[in-house]
Order: sequence, then C-alpha cells, then structure tokens
Amino acid sequence: MSRIGRSPITVPAGVKVEIGSGNAVTVTGPKGSLSHTFPAMLTITQDGDIITVSRPDDSKQSKSLHGLSRSLLNNMVVGVKDGFTKNLELQGVGYRVAKVGENLVFQVGFSHPVQMNPPEGISFTVDGTTRLSVTGIDKHMVGQVAANIRSIRKPEPYKGKGIRYSGERVRMKAGKAGKVGGKK
Repeated sequence: MSRIGRSPITVPAGVKVEIGSGNAVTVTGPKGSLSHTFPAMLTITQDGDIITVSRPDDSKQSKSLHGLSRSLLNNMVVGVKDGFTKNLELQGVGYRVAKVGENLVFQVGFSHPVQMNPPEGISFTVDGTTRLSVTGIDKHMVGQVAANIRSIRKPEPYKGKGIRYSGERVRMKAGKAGKVGGKK
C-alpha cells in the first residue's frame, strides 16, 4: 500500500469537508473554498475529523492515483486553513518590481516593462523593489503563477541575473578563458 495514501488527513477546527456523489469533495475554511472531483475508483470516507482515502485493488492505476488523491485532498485542507506562499527575488542591476493596483510591473532588462495580472484567487505582495510573494489557497495555482513570473527572466548561469525563487541556488559557469600569453 502507498505510504502517503494510507495516512489519514486530520481536519482542523474551522474547516468543513463535504464529500458529494461521484467523489466530488468541497473543502471550506476561513480563507475560502476549494472543490475537486477525485477518480471514482477511490473511496473517500470521513469519520468525525479524520478523512481516509482507500483504493479497491492493487492495480497500477489505482496505486498511482491513491497517493496523489490523498496529497491533493490534504493540500486543499491546508490551503483553506493557512494558504500557500511562494517567495521570489530579482537579481541584477536595474531589475525591479512594482505593484500597480493589483498588477505587477517588472523592469528586467528588456526595452519595455513587463506587466503581470493576478488570476482569481491569487494575490501579490511586494517587499522593497526586489522581493515579491505570490499567495493563494490553491497550491497548484500559486506554484504555476510563481513559475510564470520566473519564466519572464530566468536566472542566467554567467552573472546570475534574473528572477529566482528565494533560496534557489543558481549554478554559475565560468566565462570564456582568454588566451594565455599573447599573439606571437
């Protein structure tokens, strides 16, 4: 059995989980509401404040969906309770970000500023001119928006300039090795 799939999910106080027909699960908490339809082969049961996900057999497909479905359900519970955040940093001379209304405007070495609009359920926070945070209740959406922001100007390996996740280490390459000596 999957080690992740068999561990139960504890529902914290203030979070309400509704399991509907066809494995449609709706999780409501202080930060908002999320819903997802899980595969019909899995069985999702709630006993008080404990939720368990179980599979019918040991086929390859049900094994692979077991741990995934449990993780998705746990992320929904954590998201509506606490939310998720991804932090990014800008590195480079003249690289900066500003928040204009709800949108972000990046100056990252292009001839024009790059504007990023937040999708529904996502909010941006700017700290100074080189740090920003992407916050939301859906872990997948937060990660995707952060990846889209990073793809505006990925960190390059020679000088390290670009947009990176906080704590991300960029492997630096050596530059050109010039001729030793000179022309004879």
